[in-house]
Amino acid sequence: MTEPLFTRLRRHAASVGALLAALAMFGCDRNGNPIEEFGLDKLQKGISSEADVRGVMGQPDTVWEDGGGAHTLEYPKGPEGIRTWMFAIGASGMLVDYTQVLTQEHFDTIRPGMSADEVRRQFGRPRSVVPFTRKNEEVWDWKYHYVHEDRLFNVHFDMTTRQVVRTSISEISGH
Repeated sequence: MTEPLFTRLRRHAASVGALLAALAMFGCDRNGNPIEEFGLDKLQKGISSEADVRGVMGQPDTVWEDGGGAHTLEYPKGPEGIRTWMFAIGASGMLVDYTQVLTQEHFDTIRPGMSADEVRRQFGRPRSVVPFTRKNEEVWDWKYHYVHEDRLFNVHFDMTTRQVVRTSISEISGH
């Protein structure tokens, strides 16, 4: 005689629950935070070297000199990507910190009068650069994820002074 399906499921519920919990942990780093980029869980601040970072992330798009032998590696994740990672490497060659800079909180730090170089250094390579000659403006944009949708964050520069005039956000249609 075979046991009822409900009885069999109840008997295996604990095993299934443990399996699901284990699978969920594969999506978290050592601190239990969700992994935002493949391989980041292998890097540790103060322990991983620049070679470790490059081994996980690949060749950086730009290397920014920070002075005193320290530098920052910039990793934009695709022209349509929603993440740009900045990895701070200390003078000793060890990973000091890393952050994903395409966030609303980071964008909120942009102020009128900032130079194009300052913005480029802070947010990495823009997705696109479009001149609006009649307005004497050049607009850079970065695609980013906000709550449940992708958006474009736009920085408007005066073409003559190359300074920020204003910022704006564009909704991406079709989402």
